[in-house]
Amino acid sequence: MAAALLVASSGCGLSSGSPLVDDVRPGVIGQGEPLKGADLTVTSKSFTEQLILGAIMGIAFEAAGAEVLDRTGIQGSIGSREAVRKGDADAGYEYTGTAWITYLGRSEPIPDPQAQWEAVREADAKNGVSWLAPSALNNTYALAMNQDNHKKYGTNTLSDVAALSKSDPGAVTLCVEVEFANRADGLPGMQREYGMSVPTKNITQMDTGIIYTQAAKGSCTYGEVFTTDGRIKSMNLAVMEDDKKFFPNYNAAPMINSKTLKKWPAIADVLDPITKKLNNAVAQELNAKVDVDGEDPHQVALDWMKEEGFVK
Repeated sequence: MAAALLVASSGCGLSSGSPLVDDVRPGVIGQGEPLKGADLTVTSKSFTEQLILGAIMGIAFEAAGAEVLDRTGIQGSIGSREAVRKGDADAGYEYTGTAWITYLGRSEPIPDPQAQWEAVREADAKNGVSWLAPSALNNTYALAMNQDNHKKYGTNTLSDVAALSKSDPGAVTLCVEVEFANRADGLPGMQREYGMSVPTKNITQMDTGIIYTQAAKGSCTYGEVFTTDGRIKSMNLAVMEDDKKFFPNYNAAPMINSKTLKKWPAIADVLDPITKKLNNAVAQELNAKVDVDGEDPHQVALDWMKEEGFVK
C-alpha cells in the first residue's frame, strides 16, 4: 500500500525520493554531526504543514551529518504512516490523534494531550514505530465561517451549529475534505456527538485549499478547517468552538521507525529542541507563508531553522 501511495507524491517529494542538498551546518542542533554515516528517508503527507514539518526534519538530519532522501508529499494519511512502519521511510512528523484513531483503531480519544501521546507511544511500539516527545502544535479540526454569515446566524460553537441545523436545515451547508467526510474522528463522529443531521445534499467534498476560499466567499456556510492554518487569520474567518471537546488532540510528534532509532539514537537529541519550539502560533505563521504568500514550503522551513539558530 505504501509503495502505491508513494507514487502519488506531489511537489516537494518524488515517487522515488530526491536527495536533500541544503548547504547547512549544525547550529543549536547537530553539534558533532552525530548522524554522520546515516542514510535517512523522511516522509510526510501532502498538505502544507506536513510539507514544512517534513522539510524541517530533513534539514535537521542534514545538519547532523546524515544523507537525506526526501519522500515528503504522500497523498492521504496511510501512505506516510505505512512507509515508516514498513521501513520504506525512516521518519516523519505525525499527529497523536490520527495515530490513536486512524492507525491504532481506538474509538475514544484521550482528552489530556500528554496522556494521549503516551498511549500512542506505548501502543505503537508493538508495530515497530517509536514516538519521540510531542510538540504543543495541536492541528485539530474546526468549522469556520465568514464574518457576514457569522453575523447572520450568530453561531459560536458546534452546539450552536447543531441547533441551527434543526431550526433552519437549509442554513447549514458544509465544505469538507473527502477524508474528513469519512473519518470516525471527522464529520460522522462530529454529527453523532452533537446530534447534528446535515443532509448529504448540503455537504460538498473538495480539496483543502478550496474549502477556505469557499467559506470566505460564503459559498458554504461552514468550512472544515485546521486550527493551525494561516488562512484562518488572513481570511478573517470565525472559528466555531468545539464546546463538547469532541475532536481529539492532534499534537505533532516525530514518528520514527524503531529499527532506525535503535541504530541512530541521536535522532531524538537532534529533533527534541525543534519539536519543543513548535506550537500553533508558529504553525499558523509558517503555513501562511506558503498558503497566503505563495512561498516554497522547503524554503520556509529552512528560513525558520536558520532564524531559530537550529542550523547555520
